[in-house]
Amino acid sequence: MSTDVMEPLVLGDPGDDGAVEAERTRGRAPQSTAGRVRLVFAHIAVYIAAGIFLLPLIYAFFSALKPNGEMFAMPPRLIGSEVRWSNFAEVFEYGPFWTYIFNSLFVSVAGTLVVLVVSTTAGYAFGRLRWKGRDAVFVLFLATLMVPAEVLVIPMFQVMQWAGWVDTFQALIFPFAFTAFGTFLMRQFFRGIPYELEEAARVDGAGAVRTFLRIILPLSTSAVAVLAVFTFLSFWNSYLWPLIVTVDYNAHGTLPVGLASFSGLTGTRWDLQMAASIISMIPTTILVIALQKHLVKGIAMAGLGGR
Repeated sequence: MSTDVMEPLVLGDPGDDGAVEAERTRGRAPQSTAGRVRLVFAHIAVYIAAGIFLLPLIYAFFSALKPNGEMFAMPPRLIGSEVRWSNFAEVFEYGPFWTYIFNSLFVSVAGTLVVLVVSTTAGYAFGRLRWKGRDAVFVLFLATLMVPAEVLVIPMFQVMQWAGWVDTFQALIFPFAFTAFGTFLMRQFFRGIPYELEEAARVDGAGAVRTFLRIILPLSTSAVAVLAVFTFLSFWNSYLWPLIVTVDYNAHGTLPVGLASFSGLTGTRWDLQMAASIISMIPTTILVIALQKHLVKGIAMAGLGGR
């Protein structure tokens, strides 16, 4: 057998390791000492900022374990004279707190689903379909973001009264289900999807609806997750509108309204109010942690990262 055939099979060339290492490190500039120092200081700044934001939550948690008479003791103390875990159980005995939780979950989930349907379809119409006056209508639609919600409270209440929806779940869900923020977010994301995918689907005979459901929407799970979290938090934390449109708080009250019930004419149960606040943060915390990966990706790709 000739040596020309065997040469490519020789693995003992002493220069191979260096070539492989050079190939691995190609395109990566060595990090200087100044770069490492900046990276260390950046991490320290992030940890300090995280600690500052966590301090109120830590204080609220330990305040929920204090006796009510020690909430405003001077000098302030992080831990009271006794640790009262019973405050969390007493929250559910003080009022219909389970009803508040169920109502908030129902309103938040139902409102989020409605917003997702409306915003994704409207975003697709504004971002991918071509029709006369599209950009002008979108500008007018986007201008509604400049109107404060407080200005709309009285007109919305009159509409709810005309429809007979006062003190109903419909009044808590639908007035804020057609906001421009979700449509703007989905439009920006849809415009970043290559048009070649949509054209290929239409060549195969898919219409606009099928293309949206089978091509565009599956590629937009990250943006949908971002919109779902923002919308859920908005409904979950809403206080002014449920306070105005709800009459029977024991039947249709939500958590923010329920938290205010711990303040009465005879005084405020600060210990129970703190415990109830900690309980109310559990669902939203779980939701954000579960969708953390999609949130980071969706915010970066949808143009909400400050770029």
